[in-house]
Amino acid sequence: MTVEFMVLILVLLGLWIDGGLGEQAPYRIHTLFSVECQNYFDWQTVGLMRSFKKSGQPGPITRLLSCTEEEMNKYRGMHLAPTLQVPSMSRHPKTADWYPAINKPAGVVHWLEHSKDAQNVDWVVILDADMIIRGPIIPWELGAEKGKAVAAYYGYLVGCDNILARLHTKHPELCDKVGGLLAMHIDDLRALAPVWLSKTEEVREDKAHWATNITGDIYGKGWISEMYGYSFGAAEVGLRHKINDDLMIYPGYIPREGVQPILLHYGLPFRVGNWSFSKLDHHEDDIVYDCNRLFPEPPYPRQVKVMESDPNKKRSIFLSIECMNTLNEGLLLQHAANGCSKPKWSKYLSFLKSKTFAELTRPKLLKPSSIKLEAAKEQQIIDELDTQHPKIHTVFSTECTRYFDWQTVGLMHSFQLSGQPGNITRLLSCTDEDLKQYKGHDLAPTHYVPSMSRHPLTGDWYPAINKPAAVLHWLNHANIDAEYIVILDADMILRGPITPWEFKAARGRPVSTPYDYLIGCDNELAELHTSHPDACDKVGGVIIMHIEDLKEFAMLWLHKTEEVRADKAHYATNITGDIYSSGWISEMYGYSFGAAELELRHLISREILIYPGYIPETGVKYRVFHYGLEFKVGNWSFDKADWRETDIVNECWAKFPEPPDPSTLDRTDEDNLQRDLLSIECGKTLNEALFLHHKKRNCPDTRLLSNLNSDASTNTVRSRKFGKIDLSKEVRSNPVPVKQSQETAQADKSETPDRHLGSLKFWVILLWALSGFGFVVFIFTVFWGRKFKGAKGKGYRNKRRLPYSGFLDMNGRERRNAESSL
Repeated sequence: MTVEFMVLILVLLGLWIDGGLGEQAPYRIHTLFSVECQNYFDWQTVGLMRSFKKSGQPGPITRLLSCTEEEMNKYRGMHLAPTLQVPSMSRHPKTADWYPAINKPAGVVHWLEHSKDAQNVDWVVILDADMIIRGPIIPWELGAEKGKAVAAYYGYLVGCDNILARLHTKHPELCDKVGGLLAMHIDDLRALAPVWLSKTEEVREDKAHWATNITGDIYGKGWISEMYGYSFGAAEVGLRHKINDDLMIYPGYIPREGVQPILLHYGLPFRVGNWSFSKLDHHEDDIVYDCNRLFPEPPYPRQVKVMESDPNKKRSIFLSIECMNTLNEGLLLQHAANGCSKPKWSKYLSFLKSKTFAELTRPKLLKPSSIKLEAAKEQQIIDELDTQHPKIHTVFSTECTRYFDWQTVGLMHSFQLSGQPGNITRLLSCTDEDLKQYKGHDLAPTHYVPSMSRHPLTGDWYPAINKPAAVLHWLNHANIDAEYIVILDADMILRGPITPWEFKAARGRPVSTPYDYLIGCDNELAELHTSHPDACDKVGGVIIMHIEDLKEFAMLWLHKTEEVRADKAHYATNITGDIYSSGWISEMYGYSFGAAELELRHLISREILIYPGYIPETGVKYRVFHYGLEFKVGNWSFDKADWRETDIVNECWAKFPEPPDPSTLDRTDEDNLQRDLLSIECGKTLNEALFLHHKKRNCPDTRLLSNLNSDASTNTVRSRKFGKIDLSKEVRSNPVPVKQSQETAQADKSETPDRHLGSLKFWVILLWALSGFGFVVFIFTVFWGRKFKGAKGKGYRNKRRLPYSGFLDMNGRERRNAESSL
C-alpha cells in the first residue's frame, strides 16, 4: 500500500469523523432560529424547515424554543424541528417587563453556553422563523469574514443616526442598520451575544426614547429594542457588517432587475390580486395540527401572466406565491408526518406535487457566475407557463344594502375558489347618506359610484339602472389594465374560470348567456328602440366583452335603459316578457338594444350559466350559478328575496338554512338527482362563504360557550325549582377571563347563601314595600283618635297583612319575570 494511498485514507477518515464530506473544516455552518411555544411559531417553523431542506443549506439547523415550564407541559410541537429548549424571558425575571422579542438574544446566549453544536462550528447563520429559504446561505460566498458579518439592511433603524446610538454605545459611528439575515463567524458571535442581550435590556428600559421619531418604531412602544440591542451590541464589540440589500426581500416588494433573493421574509402583509396573506391573521391558528387544512391557495402561475405584463413586477408576484406555496407544501408534508389521512385530491394539491412547482422552487445559487444563469432559468420557466392570453378583469354591481352584502360575500368566496384569472371589482352604488352608515367596505375590492336608484332627472325609482351607470363610471374613472371585461351579477356563484379564449370572445364579438324570455327582441319593442332590430340578441347574466367594445357600448347601454324604462306604453307582458308588466327588466333590454345599435353580435353559450333548480345538460360543467329564482330540494327551499332585510353579514355566525345532505336524495331519476345536487352545492357554498366571513371577522367560538350556558341554565333551573340558586354556576357560564371568573367564584363561596337578596331589583322592591308600609302607618295614626278600638284592629290587620302580602306578591312576580328573562 503506497504512502499516498494511506494519506488519502486518513484524510477521508478525518473528514468522515468531522461531520461528512459536505462540511469540510473550517467551513462548518450551523443555522439558528428562535421561537416560542405557540401555534403561531409552529406553522412558521414548518414553513422554514421545509424551505431549509429544499434549499440545500449545508450543516445542521437548531430551533431555539423559549418556553416556560407551564407552556412546555402543554406543548405539542417538539417534533417539528431539531430543538434546544431555552428558558423563557418573555416576562423578564428581574423587571417583569413583558417583551418576548428578547428571547432571540437570550436563546443565542443559551445555545452558546449549553449546546455541544456550538463547540463544533465555524460559521453561524441566524434567521427569523417567518422566513422562507430559497437557496444555500454560505457565509464566505456572501463575503463574510472574521470581524465582518453579512446582514440584510433595515433602513428604518434611524436610532443609529441620532441620540439613541449616542446614549447606548460608545461607538455610535459603528452602528449598522441591519437585521433579518445574520451570517458571522462563531468567535464574533461569542463576543457579541451577551452584549446583544444586555443592550436589548438597556434599550427596552429606556422608555424616554421610545418615540417614533427617535427609534423609527411606528408604534412608539419599544418593540424593536432587540434590533437596536443587536446593532448597538455589534458597535460595542467592533463588529462591522457587509450590508447586502439584495439577499432578502419581503413578499410583495419588487426585486431589482437581475437580483435573485435567497430569503423571503413574510413579516408584512402581501397581496396578489384579490388574494392576500398576513401572518398576524393566524396568531392563534393551530393549522399544523388540523389535518389537511392549508392556508388559502394563492393564484396559479398561469394566472400571473394575466395579472401583470411588467417582467419585474411579475417576478415579484412569483416570489409572493412561492412563499405561500412553500408554507402550504410544508404543512401538507407535516400533516402526513402527524399521521393524518391522505387528503382529498384537488387541483391545488396536484400543483404542489407537480414538476412545475418543483422547478420554480429549485435551490437558487448565489455564486456570482450563477446568479444571472439562475435568473434566466427562472424566467424561462415563467415564460413556459405563460400562454399568450389577454388580461381579464371581472366586475359586478351592488348597492349599499344588507341584501347585496351577503351576495357579495358569496360571490367573492367563489371567485377565490374558481381559478378565475385577473382581478375583481365591486361597483358599489350608494348615496352619500348611505355611505355614512355603510359597514361593508372591506367585503370586496370596491369602486364607489354615485347612486342612480332615484333618477336625478325624472325622479323614477329604478335601482337596476345602477348596473350600466356603474360600469360607465368605472370605465371613466378607474385605471383598467385589462383587455377583456367579465361582467357578472351579485347573485352568482362562480364554479370555474370564465375566460375569453375558452369561449372564443373577440373584438366585436362578445360572449353571453341566453335570456330567452326577452321577446322584445322579436317584436315592436326592438323596432322602436334600435335602428338594427335584426342584431338584437336575447342575452344577459354573464358578459365577456373586449374593453374597447365596452367603452363604445357603455353609454348606449345606459341611454337605452333610460329610454325603455320611460316607454311605459310598452310595459305589457306580451311585449316585454316581464311577468309583472312593470318595466323592471328595462336594463336588460337596454343592454340588448345598445349592443344592437353598435351591431355587436354575441356568441351565445348555454354552458356557462345555470339557475339552481333547473335540470342540467348531461356532461356540461357550468361555470356559474345564478340564484335569481327560488329553488327547492324536497322540503328545503331558497329564495334570495326572503333575505332582503336580514343582516346576515354583520351578525356573528348567521347563515341560511342548511340544504339537505346529498346522501338523502332520491336516486331513481338521474336528471332530478343532478338538479338537486347542484342546488345543494349552491346553498352550501353560500353558507361556507358566510362561515369563513364570520371567522375572518374574529367572531367568538360560541359552540363551547353555548354548551356551558346550556349546562349552567339546566343547573340553575334545577336549583331554583328547589328554592336555591347556585350563583357560582352562573358566574362560570359568563365569557370572562379565567382569572376573573375564579376570583368571582371564590368571592361567591365566601358570601352567604342569601347573597341574591342584595340585588338592585330586590332593594327597589323592598323600598316600595316599606313606602307602602309607611303609608299604612300614617293612615292608621290619622284615624287613631276617631275609631280607637275598631281602627286599632283594622290597622293591626293592615300592618300584619297588606304591606307584607303586597311585598310577597310584587317580589314574587318580579323574581319570576327575572328568572324567565335569564
